[in-house]
Parts: sequence; structure tokens; C-alpha cells
Amino acid sequence: MSHLQLIATAPMGLESIVARELKELGYTDMTVENGSVTFAADFADIPRCNLWLRTSDRILIKMGEFTATTFDDLFEGTKALPWEDWIPANGEFPVNGRSHLSQLSSVPACQSIVKKAIVEKLKLTHNTEWFPENGPRYVIEVNLQKDKALLTLDTTGPSLHKRGYRRLATEAPIKETLAAAMLLLSRWNPSRPLYDPCCGSGTLLIEAAMIGWNIAPGLRRSFPSEHWNNVPKSLWNDASEEAFDLVRDDFPLQLTGSDMDSRAIEVAEAAAKSAGLSGQIDFQVLPASQIRPQGEYGCLITNPPYGERMSEIEEVEKLIRQLGHTAAHLPTWSFFAITPTKQFEHYFGRRADKRRKLYNGRIECQYLQFLGPLPPRNPNPQQ
Repeated sequence: MSHLQLIATAPMGLESIVARELKELGYTDMTVENGSVTFAADFADIPRCNLWLRTSDRILIKMGEFTATTFDDLFEGTKALPWEDWIPANGEFPVNGRSHLSQLSSVPACQSIVKKAIVEKLKLTHNTEWFPENGPRYVIEVNLQKDKALLTLDTTGPSLHKRGYRRLATEAPIKETLAAAMLLLSRWNPSRPLYDPCCGSGTLLIEAAMIGWNIAPGLRRSFPSEHWNNVPKSLWNDASEEAFDLVRDDFPLQLTGSDMDSRAIEVAEAAAKSAGLSGQIDFQVLPASQIRPQGEYGCLITNPPYGERMSEIEEVEKLIRQLGHTAAHLPTWSFFAITPTKQFEHYFGRRADKRRKLYNGRIECQYLQFLGPLPPRNPNPQQ
């Protein structure tokens, strides 16, 4: 029986991918909305989802939702929720807030009201007038949307895109969650070669290696809910042990990345080493004009430079033409690129077979998909 409603927050445009991940993890009772997927769960699913979701930003506990057009509504609605079931007497509980199209538009005032209501509720339970807030951390968010107040507890802490392997970064790194989404939306699977000719700090290839070896993306980081009394440490230990048991690092991968910036390659190699993937990805200092992807039925997936100044824009156009030239000589390969460049297909020399709107940070982009043939089926899968 499910005891909780969890919310997997999603970067804009990735809601359906987060829902697909949840379905593959076995969750069926879910609601997909803008920016989030709400699903029925239990306490063991807090560590499980934090460890395994590749494209979500955070896992929140839905504490309650109610109409709030006045500060009294907000106070009473908040006080009625079971905060005592979660926050101990020494718990630290900061309140964050957002408001959109609501009569209660002052976020600081709403945060203050929510904090006061929770304090009043906890006073009754813990029989104290003062809370030192020097214990485990429980970040609360009040989200006011069209006069509806949604209150949540954050189980994740820093966003899930912070896997823990990237100590350094290049000038414009792609987020790990978006890189994972690009892979999950592509035709790539671990049996096919993968090439990124603009690999930068290597995020896309590292995410591919983690998918290929079935490495849970949250294994190398910590979460505030690991220290919560009502999420027993045994649940975290069980989830971590299961994740380690499911790693399949004996599967050969064909992952190659190149970049003309030698410093970027150094950063990429350091990140791969930090992720436990040293030597598993072939990184090369190479301009796009000299790439020679090897193998058949591979996938070239990349986040090419965007360019802002005129000289940069001209370089981007040249790069796209070079990618198109490479594609012409690799008839069995599929090509995928995320870009805000409106004329990408023109410079590439081919219309995309599929496109999907995605956001790289706040930049609206198109994820263009130029599909090659699928690999022939193996008539004898045992061989």
C-alpha cells in the first residue's frame, strides 16, 4: 500500500521522459503536469528514486495542497498538515517560496506565514517553545499557483543533475539531466558506437557510459533525507546495495569524444575518472573537420557551440557544415544535435526526420534527429 505522494520535478520539456523512467522503475499510478510528475510511493521509494532517476531534478514529498487566497487560509492550511510526522524537535526547516498568478503575491510574506504555522504545529507535538534547528535538514517549499498552495518537503538537496563526478567544467557545460534525456530520446543503445565531436567536459559520454553499464546516477552523492528518522538508514543501504548489484561493467562500450580544446579534454578525462570510468571513453583533441567515427550503425550525438558574436556564428555555421559532410560519408549512422540555430538543417544539408523542443538552461532549442537505418536483427541472439 502506498503511503506517500512523491513529486519528481522535471526540467521544462522533459516531463514525459521522467514519466517514462518512473514507469520503467515500476511506478504506474502517476500524474504528469508541467514541470513535474506526481506518483504514489512508499518510504523505500525515496532512496530508490533519488538514486535512479536520470532526468528529474528533485524528489519532493507532497505534504498537502489547498486553496489560499488570504494569509489566514495559508496559515490554517499549513498548520493542518502532519509536519510532526517528519520534523523532529531539533530539525532545521527553512522555507522557500514561489508565487504565480495568485492573490498572495509576496513570497517573503508567504514564507514567513508558513514557517510560523509549522512552528505552532510543532510546539504542540514536541512540547517546546524554542527550536534550535541544529539537526537534520528539511527544506520546505510553498508554491502558490492560481491561488492553490502546494507544500512540499525536499528529499534531494542539490539538484539531481549534480551527480558528483564533475569537479571542473568547461565554459558552457550541458546539464547531466539534459544529456541523459538526449540519450534516452535517441536511437542509441549500449551495443552501438557513440561519438560526440563537441564533447566539452564529456558529460554526454559519461552519462552514456552510466546508462550502458546500468550505473545509478545518484550512487556517488549524498542526500539530506539520508539523515531523516522516518526514512530508515536500512532503506538507503538496501537501495545502494541493489544499485551496486545491478551494475554490469563487463559490457564493452564504444564511446568516443573529441574537442578542439585540449583543456576541455583534460576536464572530460578527470570527470570520467571521478565517475569510475577511467579508460572506458576514448577522448581525443581533434577539430570536427578531422573526426573519423568508426563502426557501423553508430550514433553521433552532440551539443555543438551556439555562438553569439558574428565571428562565432560563422564558426558555428562552418562546424555544422562539417558535421553534414561527415554524415554524408556515414550512411548507416544516425545524427542527433541540440541547437538554437534556426538554419541548422540548411547548413547540415538535410532535413531532420524528427525534432523536439528542449531547453538548455533557459535557451530554447530544437533536438534534431537525422535517422539512419537500424542495425540488422541478429537471427541468433545467443551468438
